Amino acid sequence: MTVWDDLIGQNPVIEQLLSAARDADALVTATAAGADAAANTATANALNASKMTHAWLFTGPPGSGRAEAARAFAAALQCVSPDRALGGAPGCGFCDGCHTALVGTHADVEVVATDQLSIGVKDTRDLVRRSAMSPAGGRWQIIVLEDADRLTEGAGNVLLKAVEEPAPRTVWLLCAPSVEDALPTIRSRCRLLTLRTPPVDAVADALMRRDGIAPDLAASVARATRGHIGRARRLATDERARERRAAVLRLPQQFDDIGGCLKAAQSLVDSATEDAKQVAEEVDAKETEEMRAALGAAAGAGSRMPRGTAGVMKDLADRQKRRSTRTQRDTLDLALTDLVGFYRDVLAVQFDSDARIANADHHDAVHRQAATARPENTLRRIEAILACREALDTNVAPLLAVEAMTMALRAG
Repeated sequence: MTVWDDLIGQNPVIEQLLSAARDADALVTATAAGADAAANTATANALNASKMTHAWLFTGPPGSGRAEAARAFAAALQCVSPDRALGGAPGCGFCDGCHTALVGTHADVEVVATDQLSIGVKDTRDLVRRSAMSPAGGRWQIIVLEDADRLTEGAGNVLLKAVEEPAPRTVWLLCAPSVEDALPTIRSRCRLLTLRTPPVDAVADALMRRDGIAPDLAASVARATRGHIGRARRLATDERARERRAAVLRLPQQFDDIGGCLKAAQSLVDSATEDAKQVAEEVDAKETEEMRAALGAAAGAGSRMPRGTAGVMKDLADRQKRRSTRTQRDTLDLALTDLVGFYRDVLAVQFDSDARIANADHHDAVHRQAATARPENTLRRIEAILACREALDTNVAPLLAVEAMTMALRAG
């Protein structure tokens, strides 16, 4: 299986990346073979004329696989398969370069996927210093930034210089939901690749082939998530995730009175808080104990810390708090996305659309909602959910934002 097989329904993008990987491989080979200045000059000219460049921006809607595309490209750039000399394409998926790049152990591939609300200046400076290093393996020094849209303004300014004038063998692979989510000064210096949402049938086929999911379940979750491969795989393999989604899709039936609206809002926020608490229980305790051990504290949570380490522990606690906040927001956002999908199905039924509804397992509830409201009511409800998502992005208290949304959903 090649590194490109994880990119579902992205054939145009694969062609561009494969072409660039071929040019990059030819460049590395020519540089290794050419020892004189003339050869190096010819190599530089070849890079300028090739389809390879030093900075890329991968954009696409959630579930399109932009991070997977960046990682696959990084693996192809590090591919050392002997088949390349015989005309084989870079990115075999089996050689040491491909394998270590994909599993995250390659010395020259740094993958950054933050679990915080933003990426700050300090972390970005560390990446810039890393990017200035020569590749240990002699091919490419690659930085994959999966959440380029979370860069603060200051961090973006720090990154700009490195992207504008990179080291000769450094490649930046940035990922963001859309072009507008990247700073204008950075996106203007990157080659843009836009991924699309994979077709539902392709996602269902991938779940059956790679994860052994039953055909009916694979088709159902692929349709329910509208081609979002990550969410489809989670629904297919996690019964708790299916139960949570079912609970969210039952919420529209609870908006009969104000009390029901407030209760539904509290239930939604409590569920998100519980998810954040579960993540904290799984990660925070281990992380804290490892930090205490690294600072020289005796074993046991109640032991005294060495002098001068209080600031380090406070920084760790702050990071953990920010991670918990992001987990809660991500869980709420996922629930709101499911609600938007429900009302989109209602709208499709109201307009007698030929499109199959995504939430086929909630067929009766969709048709009841469609029969008791007009299309303009449904549109206002979708707008209320989108407004709630925007409010959460601007740090409005989650319970207030969700309560306002449920009241708007009741009013129509």
